[in-house]
Amino acid sequence: MVKLGRIFFAIPLGVFGIQYLIYGKWTGGLPPVPPWTPSGHIFAYVTGVLLLAISACLLAKKEARFSATLLGLLFLLCAIFLHTQKFSGILHDGVTRTRAFDAFALAGAAFVLATLVAKESASIQVLSSATPMLAVIGRYIFAFSMVIFGIQHFLYAPFIAYLIPAWMPAHLFLAYATGTAFIAAGLAIATHIFSRLASALLGVMFLLWFLLLHTPRVIAHPRNGDELTSAFVALAFSGASLLLAAYCSKSR
Repeated sequence: MVKLGRIFFAIPLGVFGIQYLIYGKWTGGLPPVPPWTPSGHIFAYVTGVLLLAISACLLAKKEARFSATLLGLLFLLCAIFLHTQKFSGILHDGVTRTRAFDAFALAGAAFVLATLVAKESASIQVLSSATPMLAVIGRYIFAFSMVIFGIQHFLYAPFIAYLIPAWMPAHLFLAYATGTAFIAAGLAIATHIFSRLASALLGVMFLLWFLLLHTPRVIAHPRNGDELTSAFVALAFSGASLLLAAYCSKSR
């Protein structure tokens, strides 16, 4: 579960890095930096290179703990200091809120990954003692974000239903059911009650979204960068959920 989660988590980072290099600017929906951040061009390229390097390190398990910790700090700082510049939007706008909590939740997952991967070199010994506490913080960050996503599904159920493929039945019911699953999973992860099962099922749900919902949309709109980003955000969350399942099984 750790290996599969690590791969599912790392591949989207590489995709995001390539997108930053292609766009050369901050763009909406592409984690972790919000589009209104100043000095977009040079730092967008730097972010792209950094995400590609972290993705490669995680896939190859080279300096993986250091890379995951660095990634978690990057996403967490962006969520706290950049996304909150539009704090009113986080409170009142679903899109702004989702983008902020995407970065926040992925930061939590990165801290959990930093604890799960084996120590790779002496250069990370200074970080090794801190990563268990980071994993606990990361678990609560991820759990809280899932509850927020669940509430989002209830607030914007008609829009969520519109995104569900036409061949699936009961669109509105599925929107509410998904929201319920998010909230249940978040509470389970936070309280350690059926946390491993909840995390694993959450990972399966995100993977099904990637395969059944997002991949057909990417194929239908191959030049739409937003569709590609949304697809790999779902894959990243699938990997993140599997990492949480592995962590929960080890911790309790």
